[in-house]
Amino acid sequence: MTNYDFACTGLALTSGDGSFIQGRTIEWGASSLSSLYVVCPRNHSFRSYTPSGQNGLSYPSRYGWVGLSIVEDLFIAEGLNEKGLSAGFFYFHGCGAYHPYDPQQNEKTLSDMQFVSWMLSLFATVDEVKEAVKEIRLAGIFPPEEGNSTFHYRLADASGKQMVIEIINNGEIHFYDNIAGVITNSPGYEWHIANLNNYMNLRPGSVANHKLGNVALFPYGSGSAMMGLPGDITPTSRFVRIAFYQATAPVQAHAFDTITQCFHILNNFDIPIGIVHETDYKNELPSATQWTSVIDLTSRSVYYRTAYNCNIRKIDLSKIDFFAIRYQSHPLDPELKQPIEEISIG
Repeated sequence: MTNYDFACTGLALTSGDGSFIQGRTIEWGASSLSSLYVVCPRNHSFRSYTPSGQNGLSYPSRYGWVGLSIVEDLFIAEGLNEKGLSAGFFYFHGCGAYHPYDPQQNEKTLSDMQFVSWMLSLFATVDEVKEAVKEIRLAGIFPPEEGNSTFHYRLADASGKQMVIEIINNGEIHFYDNIAGVITNSPGYEWHIANLNNYMNLRPGSVANHKLGNVALFPYGSGSAMMGLPGDITPTSRFVRIAFYQATAPVQAHAFDTITQCFHILNNFDIPIGIVHETDYKNELPSATQWTSVIDLTSRSVYYRTAYNCNIRKIDLSKIDFFAIRYQSHPLDPELKQPIEEISIG
């Protein structure tokens, strides 16, 4: 796992009707990433992996949820539960450090890749998670030679409260109110917020005509007030860019318009083919941005599109009977093909 394999970007928006919406991308540059949508009922039993096996923390799901997974169905990268709690993980290369693994603490040990499903299963609010996190020990389950790294986590609830959780210095937990409403990857959240001061000159629109000595200066086109907005795909640059887009996005009247707005904004963070790997790289990957999701925490719906199929699909949690449904998972794309609607001309 290299530090460009995960290059995820997230944002949150609120519509005029009060609906709270979160969106994110997920990237993987090594292959076509196995991704599923997972439906979990109430009272489903879980047991976490640890570095020594599937012998860690056990718990039942108090709430039903829908999540989007990577690698296998237990590893939920982004999800929403029936109470309106949303959570997701974001790669935190070189910055995070969990407690050293102690097999004697297996009953309290939770895999970092199962942290999201644990939160969705047991809690309804950000504050509940904040209290409960102190009682567990996160562990990375992949050995270093297989790319073991760390994640930091974004969570929010239906009230609109947002938080970032970072675990550093061998288990030291830091909670940050997500005042910017965005997240990317390393370094830490506080650093990203401080770095925004380097771009305080940016604003929407254009710079007014003015003179430089005797030379009349004028913008050649719209957007000149955004000159200096970083365009590369590093986490630091993506944070600045998504913070600018989030802060300047017009407030839409209704949830549906805000959902489509999220997708439009996140289009700017799609990773073009070929820019994150060597020139002789060959595999079936169509794009480093594997999928993009948008979650309506207010109306309890999960939307997604993928690199293979740009059509937006929706899972409405209000239509799921979490008492009766069985635990299940399905590919995000049953067929790896973009549907094309042909327009008939009469």
